[in-house]
Parts: sequence; structure tokens; C-alpha cells
Amino acid sequence: MKQALTLVTLGVGDLARSRAFYRALGWRESSASQEAIAFYQAGSTAFALFARDALAEDAGVPPQGAGFPGFTLAHNVPTEEAVDATLREAVAAGGRLVRAGEKAPWGGYRGYFADPGGFLWEVCFNPYFPLDENGFVRLPE
Repeated sequence: MKQALTLVTLGVGDLARSRAFYRALGWRESSASQEAIAFYQAGSTAFALFARDALAEDAGVPPQGAGFPGFTLAHNVPTEEAVDATLREAVAAGGRLVRAGEKAPWGGYRGYFADPGGFLWEVCFNPYFPLDENGFVRLPE
């Protein structure tokens, strides 16, 4: 398998509310979006919102389950100040602050918010993973 992540789909409880949240953050839906699914270009990766029950049905698994899903999404920014600004923006758009921006034990600066579906986003300044000219993280070789 090629080492690439091409699409992340979140199964959300309220698709309309999630769409409104990401729109309030300034995200633009792709023309590929449909009533039942929203697509966004997120750098070199595509991002989608789909009703939780419908996504579970599509995968052939039960939709039950709550709490920590075992993963977070991340949005890296170029400065510590940008972490705090992004967290404020997410809260103003309807997200919930989970952890305020603070120095991380590994030397960076990070905070967390939850989107309306409860999915955790880490907003992070990581001096060891600089952003390239397109704003994408480039890991060391």
C-alpha cells in the first residue's frame, strides 16, 4: 500500500450543524458535496462529513459508541499566537474548548477543541515539524 492518506471522513450526529460549524471556520465545500455528504479540500487531503449512522451502515458496522474515539485531528500553525487565535476562532464558530493553548512537554505549544460532533482537533505549533510554503507539515526524512 502506498504511504498516503487521501481522505478523512467523520461520521457526525448532526450533519447540518457540522456543516455550519466548518462554514463558520471559513471552510468551503467542494462542488462534489451532496445533501448527504460534505467534501472539503484540506491541503493535500480531502475531508468529509457524513451522517454517523449512514457511515456505519456503509462500513457494515454498528453505529453505537461514544467517548474518546482513539484519534485526534490536527491543525498545525506557524506560531504560538496562531494556536490561541485558532482556538478562539473555533469556539466562536460553535466548537468547545477542551484544552487551552499551553506549552507542550515536548517543546511545542498546543491546545484542543471539539467540533459539534465531539471530534477532537489539536491546534499545534511544533518547531520540529516546520510548515512548508503551502502550510503543510513536512516530517524529517
